[in-house]
Formats: sequence, C-alpha cells, structure tokens
Amino acid sequence: MTIPTLRIEQRLLAMPPVRALALRLDGYDGTRLRLAAPLTANINDKGNAFGGSLASVMTLSAWALVSVKLEEADVVADVYVQDSALRYLTPLYDDLLAEASLAPGQSWDEAIATFAQRGKVRLQMQACIRSSEGHLCCTLEGRFVALAPRPA
Repeated sequence: MTIPTLRIEQRLLAMPPVRALALRLDGYDGTRLRLAAPLTANINDKGNAFGGSLASVMTLSAWALVSVKLEEADVVADVYVQDSALRYLTPLYDDLLAEASLAPGQSWDEAIATFAQRGKVRLQMQACIRSSEGHLCCTLEGRFVALAPRPA
C-alpha cells in the first residue's frame, strides 16, 4: 500500500458509520480502487446484502479514489459526493467488493489542473459491485466535488 492509500483507509475507519460496515481497502492500481466489506456485517432480513450498505460501499470507494488521486498530486482538498444515481440489478449473497474508477471522458490531469486554477473541481465517477461469479449486482454513477479546505 502507498502512503495515500494507508491514509485514506485510516480516514475511512475514523468514521463510526464506516467502521460499522467492517470496511477495508482491498486494492488500488493507480486508476481503480476497491473497498471490501463482509456480508455478515451488511446482511438484510432476506440473507443478502443490505441496499444501504451497497450504496455506502460504492459511494465510499469513489470518494476514496478521488481523495487518493488528489493526495498523490499533492492537492489538499475536501472531497464530497454531490449527487449519484444507483441501480440495483440483482441481490448479492456474497461479501461486498466495490470497484471505483473515473468515468469515461474524464481526466485526472485535467481535474488537477482545474483544481489548481479554480480551487475546486467536479468529477464524474463510477463504481460497481459484482457477485463472486462476476455478475453485476449494482452500479453507481456520481458527481464528486473537491473544494479547497475552508480556513480554520
């Protein structure tokens, strides 16, 4: 793990709702970031993954990817989800594994340049969760915004 990914995992686990998900960083390859959470901590009354947990893990994976990429570029920013659209396609009976990436047509270099110019940037992100057999269970398309931190 890189220093930015270690820091992002620490930031995630510092939030009590995230700790309740039993979330962990599962991988980062420079363009995609994966977060995992066990089904046992995120199960609903039907024995499959709770919809709120699916939404949270996908949202957090995209948030974490934006945060890591900005930190790698030495950009200090507060990252927020601005809006998102979720699709639940089929129930998940496995552990949750969300993978986030920048949406097609977006560029990290352009985003960092925009932030340097304006002190803010909006990014279209995508995330998904698949079953252990590879079936797409749910997707997220979201807009995230990075803002220069407010003065203390």
